[in-house]
Amino acid sequence: MINVTKTFLPDFDEYTTILKRAWDRGWITNNGELVRELEEKLKEFLGVSNLLFCNNGTIVLQMALKALNITGEVLTTPFSYVATTTAILWENCTPVFVDINRRNFGVDVEQMERLLTERTQAILATHVYGYPSDIEKIGLFAEKNNLKVIYDGAHAFGVKYNNKSLLSYGDVSTCSFHATKLFHTVEGGCVICQDEETYKKMFLYRQFGHSYDDYICMGINGKNSEFHAAMGLALLPKVGDLIRRRKALTELYDSLLSRVVERPDPGLSNLEYNFGYYPVLFPSEDKLLRCKANLEKKQIFTRRYFYPSLNELPYLKANSCPISEEISRRVLCLPLFPDLAEDVVREISADIIFSLS
Repeated sequence: MINVTKTFLPDFDEYTTILKRAWDRGWITNNGELVRELEEKLKEFLGVSNLLFCNNGTIVLQMALKALNITGEVLTTPFSYVATTTAILWENCTPVFVDINRRNFGVDVEQMERLLTERTQAILATHVYGYPSDIEKIGLFAEKNNLKVIYDGAHAFGVKYNNKSLLSYGDVSTCSFHATKLFHTVEGGCVICQDEETYKKMFLYRQFGHSYDDYICMGINGKNSEFHAAMGLALLPKVGDLIRRRKALTELYDSLLSRVVERPDPGLSNLEYNFGYYPVLFPSEDKLLRCKANLEKKQIFTRRYFYPSLNELPYLKANSCPISEEISRRVLCLPLFPDLAEDVVREISADIIFSLS
């Protein structure tokens, strides 16, 4: 069976050697030695100053909204994983969906002006598949209208834009370290912020709002454990090799499929990409479903990532986003992980070509 993604695991002895440091001390949670070491190494790897390692990539979005005092409307994307919208709803804010562009499936900044109201307080945009949102235009629009900018960078680990980590942009950026991601800690995530005061707020939020017996503010349990940090410490030195392997498989897919399916295009020369996903755009939803079914007969599983368009969630009443709705029905992510065999890539590609013939 071939899944759309596969968790990369280090050598077990390598992992347990790191973990044994925490095991021997008997300190396995509550900001232990390995968590603090991972945070320092992530800051060095990403070139950022203020980073917190947390227990998932959703809670960090909620913490960001809370730390920035967002209580009203949030301009956001309908083309993302459901957690992007859920975080807004969970914090009792109102998502206002901005349709996407056809180039890289990010929010279309030109449409924000007509959706702006006196209740708009923030922009929450996603770096879809690790392709940068329109950072410059979003920044200018936010500055003009006094809005905070949060980037959901769940897919953006290892991506650089203008020689800087993509996670270093915005007032706050978040990332997921779920087991399906390029870099993972089994479960986990991080939040990165530009200013020290926001960092201090979120540091307290992560640990129930108190430091020992000093109760300072409300908080939540956003902490992560030494078991998860050990996984991150084992994997971080391997990120470069993982990206290179993913790039080789991506280029193979491209060579085989470029004439039959469309691909999102970041259109940026100053981008160092992480090759985290391989999304393709089919001519129609019917052809996508036919191809998906044919692959499943061979135990090859793809994913409709992202589907549905989030403005169409059944528990929401939201504005129409026709481009996102159309793209979500036609996009499919193909299997991509470091030890995927090249023969399997060729087989998948041949099946897609056959299904579209």
